[in-house]
Amino acid sequence: MITLCSIASGSSGNCIYIGTEHTHLLVDVGISAKRIEEGLRFIGVEPNKIDAVLITHEHSDHVSGLSVFVGKHPAKVYATAGTLNRYLDSKKNGNTIRSMLHEVEYNKNFTIGDITVAPFPISHDAVKPVSYTFQAGEHKVGMATDLGTYDKTIVQSLSESEILYVEANHDVNMLMVGSYPYSLKQRVHGTRGHLSNDSASELVLKLLHQKLKAIVLGHLSKENNYPELAYETVYQDVRGAWKFSAAAPEIFVANRDKPSKQLQLGKEDVFLGCKVGA
Repeated sequence: MITLCSIASGSSGNCIYIGTEHTHLLVDVGISAKRIEEGLRFIGVEPNKIDAVLITHEHSDHVSGLSVFVGKHPAKVYATAGTLNRYLDSKKNGNTIRSMLHEVEYNKNFTIGDITVAPFPISHDAVKPVSYTFQAGEHKVGMATDLGTYDKTIVQSLSESEILYVEANHDVNMLMVGSYPYSLKQRVHGTRGHLSNDSASELVLKLLHQKLKAIVLGHLSKENNYPELAYETVYQDVRGAWKFSAAAPEIFVANRDKPSKQLQLGKEDVFLGCKVGA
């Protein structure tokens, strides 16, 4: 069995739990250690059980809670060399966790407990950003957020995932008529920015297969999106394209500032949560 639960999702902070009965991981820790602890306990995981933290890139909404959390609950920290160096060079972070750091390389798999982690490159305005897929037994979870575009490598990396956690950051029309300065609009919508609802849906359509069980839409912009809008964009496209005999995948939207319900793959797939914002 493998479980995914978003503890927080969005520009104000990101943290995702991935785990099995024996191995417990976090992807990004961009919220306070206190909130991470509360979120983990909410889903029945003690913080001191976390085996490793995997970082996608060095932006504050992905690393702001790192030093405090692993200082209290020692765990290995995995990221690319570029991300690790930028994190250590930042003024607010010292070298107190240097011994916990482990470098990952694009397309070079590694194992933590009973989970195989596969890192792959993404396009974002960070030093050397990465995303991951996770395999436990025959079950696979794929994740891709903070990317302005996708390519064949990303599609190939995410293929055959039974759970997909995909960024649906903004609605293009809301972004373009909104209050952001023009330069920020260009950055968000650019190839090193964030995926729009439409782009997220296009990516998902390339990844449909009969064993896909759930799609989680994450990293929504508070200013330039609505959970219902992201959900409907992807739902309508998936419903129109689904041609398999199996039931179409459930679609969920990750909560911004509280844990979403757990999605479990195993002998019996369990999806505990509402489709929009619960």
